[in-house]
Amino acid sequence: MNIRETLIQKATNVRPQAYAPYSNFAVGAALITHDGEIFTGVNFENASFGLTICAERNAIGTMVTAAQKSIKALAVATENGVSPCGACRQVMVEFAIDDYPIYIVNTTTGAVQETSVQQMLPLGFDSSQLPRDNG
Repeated sequence: MNIRETLIQKATNVRPQAYAPYSNFAVGAALITHDGEIFTGVNFENASFGLTICAERNAIGTMVTAAQKSIKALAVATENGVSPCGACRQVMVEFAIDDYPIYIVNTTTGAVQETSVQQMLPLGFDSSQLPRDNG
């Protein structure tokens, strides 16, 4: 199985573990690092909706906890093939060494839309835009 198929399968398989009692909208994500490690995540909601964590950021947080810092590819699986939110897109840019593929899986139809982090957020903010202390 290639990376694309592996990530799609893992994102789809982890999706039922989502904690989504308010929206009933379960999301699964899987990513692979440049070192070949795979991390998964699901969305988990909170009664205080602003505290909800998306599946993509959950997987990225797990990756960072394991001392990994670069994403090679990412898959996200939802019932209707919904793309990542703006906050997730910005976080995905933070861990991009280069442009990488994103596979958006529609678990209802099985369709997969392939895009890239650069296409998802073409003018994403990165650390090169931060002011530097030249002192």
